[in-house]
This record gives sequence, C-alpha cells and structure tokens, in this order.
Amino acid sequence: MITLNRRHALGLMGATAGSLILPGYLRAQTQRPSITIAVQKITNNNTLDPWNEQSNVGERVLYPNLWEGLILRDWMGDQGPVPGLATEWHRIDDKTLELKLRPGVKFHNGDEMTAEDVAFSFSQERVFGNTEPAGGKTIFAENFKPETAKDIPANVPGIGRRKWPSLAGVEIVDKYTVRFHNATPDVTLEGRLYAGGSQILNRRAWDEAATYADWAAKPITTGPYMVEDYRPDVSLTLVAFDDYWGGRPPLERITFVEVPEVASRVNGLLSGEYDFACDLPPDQIGNVQKTDGFEVQNSTIWNHRLSVFNTQNEILADPLVRRAMTHAIDRQAIVQALWGGMTNIPAGLQFESFRSSDMFIEGWAVPEYNPQLARDLLKQAGYKGDAIPFRLLNNYYTNQTSNGQIMVEMWKQIGLNVEIEMKENWGQIHDPAGIKGVRDWSASNTINDPITPMVVQFGPNGEVQQKKDWSNAELNELSVVMETSTDRAKRKKAIARMLEIAEREDPAYQVLHQNAVFTGMRSDLNWKAAPAFAMDFRASNWPHNG
Repeated sequence: MITLNRRHALGLMGATAGSLILPGYLRAQTQRPSITIAVQKITNNNTLDPWNEQSNVGERVLYPNLWEGLILRDWMGDQGPVPGLATEWHRIDDKTLELKLRPGVKFHNGDEMTAEDVAFSFSQERVFGNTEPAGGKTIFAENFKPETAKDIPANVPGIGRRKWPSLAGVEIVDKYTVRFHNATPDVTLEGRLYAGGSQILNRRAWDEAATYADWAAKPITTGPYMVEDYRPDVSLTLVAFDDYWGGRPPLERITFVEVPEVASRVNGLLSGEYDFACDLPPDQIGNVQKTDGFEVQNSTIWNHRLSVFNTQNEILADPLVRRAMTHAIDRQAIVQALWGGMTNIPAGLQFESFRSSDMFIEGWAVPEYNPQLARDLLKQAGYKGDAIPFRLLNNYYTNQTSNGQIMVEMWKQIGLNVEIEMKENWGQIHDPAGIKGVRDWSASNTINDPITPMVVQFGPNGEVQQKKDWSNAELNELSVVMETSTDRAKRKKAIARMLEIAEREDPAYQVLHQNAVFTGMRSDLNWKAAPAFAMDFRASNWPHNG
C-alpha cells in the first residue's frame, strides 16, 4: 500500500489528467529520481569557484558532483588519492610531477579535456595573478585590484599561493600529458592536486564568459552533474551530465536549498519537502530517527572546530591572556553537553591519518582544563577586566551559538570579560573596522599531511595571517621547512615546534573538538554519508533504483 503525505496528496489533487504530478518515488519507476537537500548555507562567496569558495559549505556542493581534479579524493574511503582526470602520475624529481590525462573526458559544453585546459587551470590569469613562487611571504588581498570585470577577485592570488606556494607552472608535454614544475622540492605535490581548488575548468568557457561573475555562477566542468540554476542564498540545482566519463549519473537533478533554521530543515525533511537535511545538532537526531521512514547518517570528519585569536587587540596581544583563555575551556564538558559524547577531543591540530606517514606527534594534547592556572596567567598579565569581543555567527557551525555562550561563561569563571557580537556573515566577521578579538573557525586536513591545516591555514598565506589576525616569524620560517624539505625527520621536528608555538607559547587558536556531521534522510534511499562535508551522488554511492 502506498501512503501519501499531505504534500503529495495536494500535488495529485492539483494535477490535471494530462500532467499528473507524481511523488519522487513513483516518478523514479520511469525516470531517474531527483532529490532536494536542505543545507544551512550553499556558499559563502556566492560563487561556484573552488578557489574563491574555500569553505565547509562549499565542499558540500562543489565535490564530487560538480568539480573534479586530476587526482580525486576517495570520499567514501580513507580520503586518500585515487585516479581522476589523470589515470596515472609519477615523480620525475623532487620538484616535478608528470601526469597522464584520461582521454575522452568531456566537459559539460561537449569539449574534450586536454592538457591545454589543465595548464590554464593553474595559470596566472586563472589563479596566481602576478605572484611569484616563493614561500614565507604573506600575500594580502589589498595588493591586488581587479581592473576589469573579467579579472579574478583580489583574494584569489593569495589563496592560490596558500595552496600552491611554489608552483612555477604547468608544462604541456602533449595533448594528454602535463608536468607540474615547482620552484622548490615538495613532498605534497600529489596531495595538493586532490585538495580543494585544484580542479580543472574548460578554457573555452572561461574565455567566452563576459565576466568572472558570469563564469563563476555556471562554471563548465567535467563532473557527473552540471549547473542548471544557481540563485545565491536561495538554491543551487545540478542536472545530470550523461556524457560523464564515469558513467551515467543516477539522479536527474540535485537541488540544494538554503534553510538556515535547524527546525525548518528537520520539519521539511519529516514532511517530505526535503529528502535530506544537513548539519543536524545531536539533540535533533532522536526526532528524526523515531519517525518511521527516516534515519540519520553521522560520523566524525577530518575537520576540527577552533577559536581564533586576533593579536591586534591590545588585550590579546599579550600571549598570557590567550594562554589563560585556552586553559579556561572544559572541552570534555562541551562535548558531553552539546554533542552527547558523539565526537572527540583531538591531540591539538592533528589528525589520526598523520600516523600513516609517521608524522603524528605522540604525547601532544590540547591545553589542560585548569581554571586556577588560567587565573594565575591573567594576574601575571595584569588584566583589568576590559571587554574582549567575540564575533559569532548564528550556527554556521552546528551548535555554534550555544557553544559560544558556554565558552563565554567559562571565561567569566576565571575573570575574563568576553562579549558576544552576533554577525550575519563572514564578511562581517573579518571586517577590519572596529575591534576584533575572538572568532569561530574550523580547520581541515585536505592533503593527509601536517602541512594541512597548520601551514595552509596558519602559515604565511593562511587565512589567519592574510586577515591579519595573528603572525609569528618562527612559525613562518618553519612553514617553509614543511613546504620545501624532503627530510621526514626534519619536517616532523618542524611540525612539533609549530604546535608548541601556535598552541602554547603564542596561541593562534584553541582547538575545541573534532567536527562531526549528522545528516537526516529518507531511509529508503539507501545512500551513505562520506566522512566529510561532501555528499557523493555518483553511481557508486546510489544503489536506490526507485
């Protein structure tokens, strides 16, 4: 027996005999199904450009359904490298990587992908501007002023050098062979190719676009789905690309709908309006799971929640105050109260995957919860009770507001006066006007090497230094070691010292807990969530046949 909810019944009643509107699960019997996904946010920068949209929410909508790289991330597995638009690759030397392209790959406009598209995807015009391949120098957005509507945004060259600090260029060997030439040795070249940003675009589509904004709203890529409609802050609809090199996509359409309120996402899921509801807090899991026909997919992911300090603030310029703040936080209490114990407190800014290359620093831990030590540090600093602003978004991260409120109370217990300033978007969080203090953030492991997130996010061209939140000369020197040395022991010594600097001596941030993703969904879809923000809707992860 088929049970129709009210939404489905109204749809049937309002349809004429010649245009019967059937529920998705009935339409799927004669055509591929389409799905609707409720997300907290679609993109932060209102573009679909992976260089510009460096965010958790961007990962969800950009990969692996729209954008692809030469080397792909094994989203449903260990997050390691697998062949993508390149079928094989090998090192020529410590500075040179050669890749063989997959022949016959089609872009969404019908063009075949060739070495020319790959070389352009890493060109000055596309990414790097007039920056040079050299490490240790911070590149600020104000150094670049787009002169035409076709020029890349001012922040992209700095992001380019964040991801590829020493890339000198891409050589076209032949139609299906390219060589990446680095100015310095780099043990992470392969990893950089499957990190966010290093995806391949169609050169002709870029050239034909009237403006960068036009191109970034509907980029032509090689993924299994292509952009049908994008309405910033409202929705993004992807439609199947049947000439996809990996086979016919299993879905007709994927529509991401922006629904900021958690209750609205949950109610929409349970009423049948949405097939998926993302970023559920743990206290909503029971509401979904107790409803027949629904389930919650969840896992911890390669992302840690942080608080970042701004040392231009006169109070936070003193590392003793920042150290006190790190010792005032009872992380275990937060994990239990807000997450029901369903996530972990990591060993600082480290990931378990670092063990595979023996780059995990054993014995390291987040600063101990020690309120008395925190009070002593504040006394040494001569703190007088002046207010420290805490710029906060309304649950961009799961449980963000409640987490912030708990931390403010914990800081209050040691005598710190921290005041929450609610902001609407990341532009307001980073706005240099006014007084900065503390802000929320997260840090991801995208290369499976300690270079991420430490160097990529906190090094010379990490966002923290590009936004002028914090800087440390010794850490910047060690970042160059991490980017250029091929000596594993030397690199391991460098990352150990960087942890001491950034988490103990001159705190740049405080790690709170490992992030976890909880996604509500219809049980009959038999879809599996990746241990990431990304949602994989390729044929290999869609066994549902209607």
